[in-house]
Amino acid sequence: MTSQEPNTDPTGPGRMITPEKRMDALREVNRGRSPLAFVWEWMKIFPMAVFLFVVIHTFLVEAFKIPSGSMERTLLVGDFLLVNKALYGAEVPFTSRHLPRLAPPKRGDVVVFKWPENPQMYLVKRVAGVPGDTLSMQDGTLMRNGAKVAEGYVEHTDPDVDPSFVDFRWQRDFVVPAANAAIGYHPSRNNWGPLVVPQQNYFVLGDNRDISLDSRYWGFVPDSMIKGRPILIYYSFAPDSADRFAWLTRVRWTRLGERVH
Repeated sequence: MTSQEPNTDPTGPGRMITPEKRMDALREVNRGRSPLAFVWEWMKIFPMAVFLFVVIHTFLVEAFKIPSGSMERTLLVGDFLLVNKALYGAEVPFTSRHLPRLAPPKRGDVVVFKWPENPQMYLVKRVAGVPGDTLSMQDGTLMRNGAKVAEGYVEHTDPDVDPSFVDFRWQRDFVVPAANAAIGYHPSRNNWGPLVVPQQNYFVLGDNRDISLDSRYWGFVPDSMIKGRPILIYYSFAPDSADRFAWLTRVRWTRLGERVH
């Protein structure tokens, strides 16, 4: 007969581990934690989680929903965006100050900003002109500093109509200086300018050019009102007033994770 070596405890040479001790150890390891212990652990983590959420939401990234079709084809109603707030300098809460920007808005950037007519509302448009640019439009074609701008992202849904609104009269103060320019200036949706973009301001246009309420109507966007630049579409669905669960049943799967250009 062969004898088996005794099972010893590695923490104490020569000490025997009995089956009873082994079972007690397994019971201790597998013993469920009490509900109070779980609540206590959660309470310790919760304040830090809230702090990190507030910091990220305030200074880094914020969610934004597209409310209108003014940016179609680029952005659709029902798109949900993640917006980079750090790029242009996030606003410090309860103050009018901003953190240092990593880069200024550039021509062609899609931006989210406070609407100058109502700062409680946020709009999303594309930057058409930066400070110092001279802009005009001729029969729906954007001209910048005397040259045509290639805008492959623009949609024209009503190109044969060129209305002129009272809203456009603000442009007279920014028309390029010329004899009697302001007096004889009668801008329309598709024909206006040339205008000079003031310092610390931007001129924005919607990609769905014929239905967009943008800088043509209400003026320039001060750089202090620009909130951030959309990064990507994290969720999207096709709204349907007849379907309360359209956000589940009409998901645009191919748009999820799509970058905004």
